[in-house]
Amino acid sequence: MISTYTYNGKTFYLIQLSYTDKKGKRHQPKYRTDMSGHRITSKRKAETLEVEYLMDLRAKVEGEYSRLSFNEFHEEFLKQIKLTYKRSTVMQYDGDLKKWLSEDLTKKKISEIKKTDIHNFIFDLLPKKGANPHTQKRILKSLRRIFEAALDDGVIPRNPAQGLNVKVPPPKKEVLNTKEVLIFLEKAKELNHPFYYHWAMALLTGLRTGELYALRWRDIDEVSNIICVSASWSNKDGYHSTKSNKNRIVPISDDLKKLIIELKNIGPHEENLTGLNGNNQFFNDLVLPRSSEWKHGEQSKITRKFCELIGITPVKFHDLRATFITCMLAQGVSTPKVMSIVGHARMSTTDEYLRLAGVNVKGATELLGYQLPKENFNNVLNISSN
Repeated sequence: MISTYTYNGKTFYLIQLSYTDKKGKRHQPKYRTDMSGHRITSKRKAETLEVEYLMDLRAKVEGEYSRLSFNEFHEEFLKQIKLTYKRSTVMQYDGDLKKWLSEDLTKKKISEIKKTDIHNFIFDLLPKKGANPHTQKRILKSLRRIFEAALDDGVIPRNPAQGLNVKVPPPKKEVLNTKEVLIFLEKAKELNHPFYYHWAMALLTGLRTGELYALRWRDIDEVSNIICVSASWSNKDGYHSTKSNKNRIVPISDDLKKLIIELKNIGPHEENLTGLNGNNQFFNDLVLPRSSEWKHGEQSKITRKFCELIGITPVKFHDLRATFITCMLAQGVSTPKVMSIVGHARMSTTDEYLRLAGVNVKGATELLGYQLPKENFNNVLNISSN
């Protein structure tokens, strides 16, 4: 069956096959690209490919394709996802797995890998190689997705990674209290720290580091007193949309307005930023100062080191966003407003910050029903020794 779908405003063709093998199992893989990995742009080409893919599917299902090793199928999988996944995701499925996977597993036929093999690898071998629970969970998630693709292609009868889970302790969020924020900013400005403006902007907007990196003067509307957050940047994915793929509005406070005036006096800043398509794009209206440390992701280490130096809670750069969120919640800003400003799509995400700010328990101890005894200065015992 051939159907159409839209991607980036253009129409492409999707091939949906249906084949029942000798054991009566039905296989229904989908194809969005041709043999060279390009999206299918015409119905005629889709009809030709449908015949070729069906012949290939029969060969795979009936045993020919099942002789592939995990490593061989992994390479095929990478070719499939390069057109639709972010570069950082492809790198995770590629380099991350190659770093941690054992040679025994990669050389084994993918059709012969069992759940016990995955279990032993995730829970026994990975910890021995120094992997923490976060790494174990990430690797398991990648393996599950690859096996799912093999299942969709009819290469394996079941997903050996399905049903396995790694328990990860919740990450500890650190935030600065109001007094620490004042010390932090005062000391940074006094010492003319290269990251002062970045820290101040993060604390006054709640923007992520990638959103700050991509912030342009055209995003700041000083008439309406708002910032439109529409883009982000990372050294892996380049210049792209925000994490949620949605624009959001951040209101400009009086302090933020003063900061914006200061930034205007030292900017704008210029840089060539790599986009998702790999092409460099020149920007000459960037808001914040550029630095090699920021570009190479060293802002968290620098932030923590500075906090230790001035004697306050040692937080990372991203914790400044958490500080912004908890302070707003503690000051009584409604949860929906906070979610809208910082771009949280789920209430459960904001709930973590509510607990961190103590909003849900504030005032509860006033209802204890008992109190310290009141002082009575007219009835004071004079205890002295003779």
